[in-house]
Amino acid sequence: MRTAATEQRTRVKQSHLGNRLLRLPQPSLAMTINNTENRKLKTGLFFGSYNPIHTGHLVIANYMANHTELDEVWLVVSPHNPLKEKSGLANMYDRLEMANLAIESSENIRISDIEFNLPKPSYTIDTLTYLHEKFPLKEFVLIMGADNLVSFKKWKNYEVLLKDYQIYVYPRPGAEVNEWKDHPSIVFTDTPLMEISSTFIRKSIKEKKNVQFFLPDKVISFIDSKGMYL
Repeated sequence: MRTAATEQRTRVKQSHLGNRLLRLPQPSLAMTINNTENRKLKTGLFFGSYNPIHTGHLVIANYMANHTELDEVWLVVSPHNPLKEKSGLANMYDRLEMANLAIESSENIRISDIEFNLPKPSYTIDTLTYLHEKFPLKEFVLIMGADNLVSFKKWKNYEVLLKDYQIYVYPRPGAEVNEWKDHPSIVFTDTPLMEISSTFIRKSIKEKKNVQFFLPDKVISFIDSKGMYL
């Protein structure tokens, strides 16, 4: 006999399978359980252009979702990072689809296109303010590389971010972050050091070099089918 709890788990599982590509991720069973325990679901936000998404991104997301105190990770596809050049940036919907293909078998990593409908350029503080209002039962945490932490003081309202949110940092080669070592809002992680970059991937594709294993196979197929980055 199906109990109410069984039916709820079934509905949640179906919801997750049907909402792998998300504008606003739906509440999960874990969120429901955590709410009964008076604990917010700790959700890491991993912002990026994902132009394209690659193995390095996925290793970082997986580590954060499964080897830290985070309950889940959202990969937030940014239409345009205000601190980066827009030239060479693939269509945001293509980047979103590649990200969706890359994580379709994951249980605790999600894709979000939340910034697609917010004012551009996208500033992290504005996105977080919006998400906090929409998801008051979640505790949002920023995920960033040590190289971004070096330039963090250039971010809009960075002082507010430090006051209101934790920041989980993964290592990047050559990044000097000693000034942040003892900051109470910053958590340095032992995420495996990843030196793969989307710039390297795009250059390799343009030069018609083999990028197998740098990208998930489905992402490679998508890029090939659309003739991207040539």
